[in-house]
Amino acid sequence: MTDLSTVVTTGRPPDAGRAGASRPGWTLALAGMGAFISALDIVVVATALPTMQAHLGASLADLEWTINAYSLAFGCLMLTGAALGDRFGRRRMYVAGLLTFVAGSAVAALAPSAGVLIAGRVIQGSGAAVLLPLTLALISDAFPPDKRGAAIGIWGGITGLGVAAGPIVGGAVVQGISWQWIFWINVPVGLAVAALSAVRLRESRGRQVRLDLAGMALAGAGLFALTWGPVRAPSAGWDSAEVIGALVAGAVLMAAFIAWERRTPYPMLPLAYFRRRGFSTANAVIFFQFMSVIGSLFFITQLFQIGFGYSPLAAGLRILVWMAMPMLVAPVAGALADRVGNRPFMVAGLVLQAAGLAWLAAAVSPGVSYGTLVVPLVLAGVGIAMCFPTVANLVTGSVPLADAGLAAGTNNALNALGGVFGIAILAAVFSAHGSYGSPDAFIAGFRPAEATAAALAAAGVFAAVLAPGKERTA
Repeated sequence: MTDLSTVVTTGRPPDAGRAGASRPGWTLALAGMGAFISALDIVVVATALPTMQAHLGASLADLEWTINAYSLAFGCLMLTGAALGDRFGRRRMYVAGLLTFVAGSAVAALAPSAGVLIAGRVIQGSGAAVLLPLTLALISDAFPPDKRGAAIGIWGGITGLGVAAGPIVGGAVVQGISWQWIFWINVPVGLAVAALSAVRLRESRGRQVRLDLAGMALAGAGLFALTWGPVRAPSAGWDSAEVIGALVAGAVLMAAFIAWERRTPYPMLPLAYFRRRGFSTANAVIFFQFMSVIGSLFFITQLFQIGFGYSPLAAGLRILVWMAMPMLVAPVAGALADRVGNRPFMVAGLVLQAAGLAWLAAAVSPGVSYGTLVVPLVLAGVGIAMCFPTVANLVTGSVPLADAGLAAGTNNALNALGGVFGIAILAAVFSAHGSYGSPDAFIAGFRPAEATAAALAAAGVFAAVLAPGKERTA
């Protein structure tokens, strides 16, 4: 039987598989492509929401589900995806995640109704839940510690490229071809990346000598209930029995998960990691950051179309100044974090994100010029770019190398959960002050909703300040 003390000390169990020579370049490129298409499909849908609303007769709740169905499956299965990669091989499960993502894209592209589209998004999210945490695990395995921050910074830049390209790709495809092609484009790309990954990536495994099936079931059910509540809140109401019951059930199930993880000899998530400042603060930061980012994304993409009357492509081009910042800044932040530590970038990034979104909320008004909004959008984008790769670097560097996949899975589960809560909270604020009835009514709801997004980012600063410095992290 594997000695778990050896796992914690060395970062690898004796039977952890490591087949083939390390190929850092191929690993970074292929893992980056997986992260790219995962990020692209969160954002690319946002600019197509008004078109899909008209074509499918979708309601506001349907539009929220188009984004939230992806996040729901993504968040609920993230820990499971990481555990499967550790147990059965990260390369093997990465390929399986890509193929699942491709299948979900095809279902969404063929959807004749909002219900089928949402089902396709669930399948996409399930595939992304497997492949995304493994991108960081594969990179962590391929690069030594002194170069890992720079590699994760490039990974963040590639992810940022997906986010930046999303509004433009979505707008161009919707305006030039049809909204279905925002999903069809994933099919050839996903198949090509899966084929190359099968032959170019080195196989590796984590410490999972035995699957924690009870832990996987409890974590999945608990995260599902916790995400179901805020997803349903805009239509059912935060004080409804359904929403309150889901949140209570989620809390009970997660408490049961924690109790089980404390007693099982093969936990899927060693709870002792939460006593490490780097691990706990990185997860808190990403939760608050993504509440702000995804909630803002949901409404900013609609602001330029519904509030200001731009076409999908024109809206995508104008959002580019915000969404392109991770592509430009994240690689620099990741490389510098290897020298000075992650905490300064996390703190400064959240401060800039909060300041930019607060400025945007104050500046938006009927008839405002686009030039007035450029600086706050750039400011918020730079903040996001500084924080995102350094959080990933901190959380994976806070655990033994064999558990990098689980650390990434935990971090990504919390950012998905944060995104769902963010959309729900901002939608509740929007509905209390505005509506889709007219451009002016939309702007009236957007301003307080965006101010709320700024406050959520500011709340994350308190967690970032508590993160360890460079020497403590090392």
